[in-house]
Amino acid sequence: MKSFQKTAISAVAVGLLTGLACASAFAEDAPAPEVSPITANVTVASNYIYRGLTQTNNKPAIQGGFDYAHESGFYVGNWNSSISWISDSYGGNGYSNKQTQLGTNSVTAPIEMDFYAGYKKELIGEGFASDIGVLQYYYPTSGLPNYTYGGNASTLSNGGAVSARQFLGYSPSTTELYAAQNFTAGPVTGFFKFSYALTNLFGIYNSQGSFYPDLTANYDTGFFGLSLNAHAGYQYVPNNITQAAATASSSSPAGTYNLSYADWKLGVTKDFGGGLSGQVAYTQTTAQKVGGVYVYATPLNGNQGRATAVVALTKTF
Repeated sequence: MKSFQKTAISAVAVGLLTGLACASAFAEDAPAPEVSPITANVTVASNYIYRGLTQTNNKPAIQGGFDYAHESGFYVGNWNSSISWISDSYGGNGYSNKQTQLGTNSVTAPIEMDFYAGYKKELIGEGFASDIGVLQYYYPTSGLPNYTYGGNASTLSNGGAVSARQFLGYSPSTTELYAAQNFTAGPVTGFFKFSYALTNLFGIYNSQGSFYPDLTANYDTGFFGLSLNAHAGYQYVPNNITQAAATASSSSPAGTYNLSYADWKLGVTKDFGGGLSGQVAYTQTTAQKVGGVYVYATPLNGNQGRATAVVALTKTF
């Protein structure tokens, strides 16, 4: 999902309205321009981080989308980003050993497409908007295999590796419900959000019912258009996968692969005006490692949730 935190990268862009003051007591005030219910955005980022995990193997991403917000509080939107993590899991970008294990090197999935709709209204009071909605993560894929799982990682057909995030060939497309409460306290704004997966989470076996509570806070310094950003979340995945022993068909070490983890982010956002903003952030997770293998792995057994810095520039129209 769109974010610099997936968190994702998220950038804040504020539209500035100016009014014309009357020089004459007899002059009429100029009418304020109408605000369009449709907004669009485009982002260039050095890395796409979602819920603490890189979605692009720590490489740059291009992102963009649009939103329609009705005065009643109903909204719909779409957001998209370039990705590589799905094809990475099946032999792309350096996974030469897993090409043999997984029996394929032709999986492609270059884009994430998010579709969402919901209702957002200040039900508690001004500056305290409540938000509830549904989000569909859709990943157009080609060549995705269909493996089987018999209860133990060593029984994966075709030698599927536990360490691959997309290790069974299940569709990564995911449906989540979410509820959020926004808050405002002087220069501090933010929200608490709870997301619940109605389907398997991003292709993880038996992960329906996964949930992600997170808290985001922003502090407007009042200086040079700078805001301080902080985020913390916890991705709970109900299914821990057990690898009883290494076998000839799997290179994953024995152990229990706990797919749950915490993530956090600290950053600074700069509002340049005119709908242009930039952000620099530091992110990190507690993503697990079993033996020498990361549960969420990048090519050549890197860590998708490693500590990293990200820079992004967003334009809102």
